[in-house]
Amino acid sequence: MRTIVVGGGKVGYYLVKALKEKKHQVVLIEKDMEICEKIAEELEVDVICGDGSDVEVLKDAGIDEAEVVAAVTGKDEENLVICQMAKVNFNINETIARINNPKNIAIFEALGVDKTVCSTQVICNLVEGEFNSEPLKIIESINKGEMILVEAKIDKDSAWKDKSIGQLNIPKECLILSIVRSEKVIFPRGSVDIKEGDKVLIITNTDKKNDVEKSIIGG
Repeated sequence: MRTIVVGGGKVGYYLVKALKEKKHQVVLIEKDMEICEKIAEELEVDVICGDGSDVEVLKDAGIDEAEVVAAVTGKDEENLVICQMAKVNFNINETIARINNPKNIAIFEALGVDKTVCSTQVICNLVEGEFNSEPLKIIESINKGEMILVEAKIDKDSAWKDKSIGQLNIPKECLILSIVRSEKVIFPRGSVDIKEGDKVLIITNTDKKNDVEKSIIGG
């Protein structure tokens, strides 16, 4: 898979390194000549020194043969422009943008960016999860927010405790992926019982989250 990464900061550096280790064909675009020379020497990858929002620079990077463009500069506006250019000018199927301000996530998705990565939002979710008293903790948003991966912690008062998966009253749009019990992963079947202390990983439609919560607490 040919991937173009725009932005040679820490995020871009480690992304390029990880992709190269996985044997992907990757090209980096970076404005700063000194950074370009350092990365090219350390990682032995193709590096283009230039502006990733410049059509000619993208062509030099081989965007006509690329399958993925990841814009990971430190500026949200640049990342949006780069992803839009990749979509409109070169019909790239998969664009990924780094976002620093969580408020920009909806804008990026509305303007056609396929995937967004916001480290601020991820950290916020993790912190919030530590103090979350609700039955479900959101782990990840999927398919532009239409679906969510959630974790349910089963306590002594849970309506799911000591019930088999086949007995649970859950929406048909809800799928139980796995049960974590004492650091052991159990792949669920209808006859598997859920125990106190279990962590149940569930994927469901976002609009069914409340229904799943009611099922867990017995409401």
